[in-house]
Amino acid sequence: YFGAGIIHPHTLAPAVDHEIPITIRNTFAPDRPGTRIHLDGDGATAVKGFSTIDDVALLNLEGSGMIGVPGIARRLFDALEDNGVSVILISQGSSEHSICFAVPQPQAEVAREAAEQAFYAELDRGQIQRVDVTSNCSILAVVGDQMAGTPGIAATFFGALGEASVNVRTIAQGSSERNISAVVDGDDARRALRAAHAGFYLSNRTLSIGVVGAGNVGAALLDQIEAQAERLREEQDIDLRVRGIATSSKMLQAEQSLDLSTWRDALTDGTPTDLDAFVDHVQTEYHPHTVIVDCTASEVVARNYEAWLDRGSHVVTPNKKANTDSWDTYRALQAASRGPGPRYLYETTVGAGLPILQTLNSLTETGDQVHQIEGILSGTLSYLFNAFDGDRPFSTILRQAKDAGFTEPDPRDDLSGMDVARKVVILAREMGLPLELDEVEVEGLVPNALTDGPVDAFLERLPEHDAAMTKILRDAQAENKVLRFVGSVTQDGEASVCLRRYPADHAFARINHTDNIVRFQTDRYDETPLIVQGPGAGPQVTAAGVFTDLLRLMS
Repeated sequence: YFGAGIIHPHTLAPAVDHEIPITIRNTFAPDRPGTRIHLDGDGATAVKGFSTIDDVALLNLEGSGMIGVPGIARRLFDALEDNGVSVILISQGSSEHSICFAVPQPQAEVAREAAEQAFYAELDRGQIQRVDVTSNCSILAVVGDQMAGTPGIAATFFGALGEASVNVRTIAQGSSERNISAVVDGDDARRALRAAHAGFYLSNRTLSIGVVGAGNVGAALLDQIEAQAERLREEQDIDLRVRGIATSSKMLQAEQSLDLSTWRDALTDGTPTDLDAFVDHVQTEYHPHTVIVDCTASEVVARNYEAWLDRGSHVVTPNKKANTDSWDTYRALQAASRGPGPRYLYETTVGAGLPILQTLNSLTETGDQVHQIEGILSGTLSYLFNAFDGDRPFSTILRQAKDAGFTEPDPRDDLSGMDVARKVVILAREMGLPLELDEVEVEGLVPNALTDGPVDAFLERLPEHDAAMTKILRDAQAENKVLRFVGSVTQDGEASVCLRRYPADHAFARINHTDNIVRFQTDRYDETPLIVQGPGAGPQVTAAGVFTDLLRLMS
């Protein structure tokens, strides 16, 4: 019944009449408790189960000539009965403008012809516009005796489908409130069933994950997922399945989930990377929630975000390239992730694991007016100028930062100030300012003679410029000040990135190691600006921020 012939009402009638309990078990797992149908339910959960009917066609009779005319429904269903058509589901809006009904797919053409014949005159006069047929549909039903009188069942049901990017074509619910049925596209049926099941916590909420980029941050993220996966399943009913890992050259895939204890060795024997095939694999019809995690710094990968969102995959990333592309691209990404469908999360693009964007959004969403944001936005440069006290050359400190994983793969991306400039652009755009990257005034730290060439050559020649950096430091020390590399943006759109001097009692002078610090000056936080401070660099911290965004998808 509703997809399970073994529990058809005619089969169950004798057991129901004699109050005989029924137990259903899986022949492939006979030791599992299975499902028990009996008179005395525990009432612990309002929803008891879900089922589907596949291979269904949806027909819609529509026209203004139907409004207020008695007998329309009778004529339609008499015609269907006369032609031997079995109607599975009926739905009609209170406007009486249309009647929607579902029939078995093999009977779709017979049903259409019967309806057109019954309303030939109305169709000819234009009182009924058409009889539409939508093939390859499925009916998903949620059932439970305790659903009656329980608020929020429909909201949870349709909310779960919406979050899984499943489009509902029509719905039906009886006045007993014990059954809610929804018609969805047949290709979405498995995903819809899993999403609804997880939405009512009758099973784990499963997230199919594809990680693009297995460098410092990507590797740290995979290690963190491995360490926490079992706890999340047992304590929070969250099942994180990493079904794909891709680098620029190799990719690794698994039907269920990769063994995260051996992925490094397995990846060396992976197949050549095909990003389209990779995403097709990760986004399957039977996993309701899919996310692509971009842990690269690649513009090429970032250009795919909008397409991934449009096809229903969430996107989580610390990659700043997409959000600092053109203003139109930024707006398109925001539009693609608006609503109940796929989400685009990028908290780590500005402050690694710090809630900088979350804080900014909380301020603006509650009506606060932001006048200026300024901060030390690079953990790399924070580390460099905390450590640069004149005892060691600047070039030596930079090498140590790179070895510790605090820098971008090419440290010039940090020293040039462009990494900070991108963060300033993201902050400005979150404020609502259409700032472009080339509008940020940037004073970088890369000597002109070293802007081009391979990274190794840059690191070899950087000591030639240690004397100039030491002089800048001594000049600041002569004024009892410290050096800090700061980015800022005002409400008027004035944005800059440069090396500045601060007295020892300034908040920016009192930071440690790789700390980021951001100062929000707003209407509410005017005389005493709001400050967010904490570690802002390192693969573990950034990966933890990405992990947090992943879990936000399942909240």
